[in-house]
Amino acid sequence: MAKEKKLTEEDDALLAELGIEVEAKKVVKHTPPEERIIAGFEEIQQFVEENKRLPQHGEDKDIFERLYAVRLDQIRKKEECRILVKDIDHQNLLDDSTLVEEEVLDDLDDDELLAQLGVDGQEENSITNLRHVKTRAEKRAAEEIANREVCEDFEQFKPLFEAVKKDIDNGLRTTIRFRKDAGFTKTDLKETQWIIVGGQMAYIAEIGDTFKAPNGEEDSRLRVIYANGTESNILLRSLIRAMYKDETSRFITPADSGPLFNGESSADDQESGTIYVLRSKSDHPTIKESREIVHKIGVTGGAVEKRIINAKNDPTFLMADVEIVATYKLANINRVKLEAVIHRFFSPARLDIEIMDRFGKPVKAREWFLVPIFVIDEMVEKIKEGSLSHYYYDPKKAELGKHKSKKGS
Repeated sequence: MAKEKKLTEEDDALLAELGIEVEAKKVVKHTPPEERIIAGFEEIQQFVEENKRLPQHGEDKDIFERLYAVRLDQIRKKEECRILVKDIDHQNLLDDSTLVEEEVLDDLDDDELLAQLGVDGQEENSITNLRHVKTRAEKRAAEEIANREVCEDFEQFKPLFEAVKKDIDNGLRTTIRFRKDAGFTKTDLKETQWIIVGGQMAYIAEIGDTFKAPNGEEDSRLRVIYANGTESNILLRSLIRAMYKDETSRFITPADSGPLFNGESSADDQESGTIYVLRSKSDHPTIKESREIVHKIGVTGGAVEKRIINAKNDPTFLMADVEIVATYKLANINRVKLEAVIHRFFSPARLDIEIMDRFGKPVKAREWFLVPIFVIDEMVEKIKEGSLSHYYYDPKKAELGKHKSKKGS
């Protein structure tokens, strides 16, 4: 520091000898709140520099981006803030025509901004400390649980819950993963439907009249009964949203299983096998690129877990470990014929891949298909109804289509 000061004094003396007046720089001192505003604006500038765009509002955005968007709105709104950062606004961020205000807050305090964004800091005052925060989605889930009431007539529903649980244990019903592949807006729930959400079995007892929500979508008020003896008067879209965000949410299939899945067991019934859907953990480029829709579909008479125990050494399983995505138990079915029907049905989407076995010999895998899991769920439903022959799989649209000649059937 002493050396730097000496050099500065020498430079000033030299300039004075040259007849150049040296004007002492005016040191601007800012208050702590002003320093916070400037530092906050610089964080916004850094975001714009890195992302080549302004920060935006929206629950689908990163928490920090949403914070920057609100903060920028505030700085633009307050004249004293605009004046404070005007000289460093080299990106012209103060031009409020480039960002539409979504929400207006009266305080620039970061803790308050976080609270408005649905995040509560639990320790320290640092804006970057998010180790102990609660998201808006988590708040909504907590509020939904808190809004549940005791189901006064649960005794009439209790036998239904017990029966459904027994059906699941006996394989007469199964659970299907929530169809995230289909998208939020394409998902629907029906009256008398059984689901699993938040780790609890739930029954949609009633669906009220349809009305238009503020965002223009159709919505309804539901009466949902839960296995723990509570109920809620939740909106249809809110329940779908809760299932969409819950990684463990499931649908429970109906007990009326149609001709291929017996709805009732008898002494002479024999379980014929299980349709299984697997997802590969292979590092093969083709698999990695489309892992979420590449599925192996087969039928086995034994335990699926036993079937896949040696997957990493079997070219049928792409010489890699696999995970079980879904299973559907069958009764009184010819497994070989059913598997052939399924493979023929999805043949337009068969994965064309060649794998080297342990001896370096190329093997064509024939039981892997580029099909989303929700389409497989629909295919199984058609098998249960006995109507699969009326449909075909359209790989371009990733959906089932109905044969024109059979639309009236």
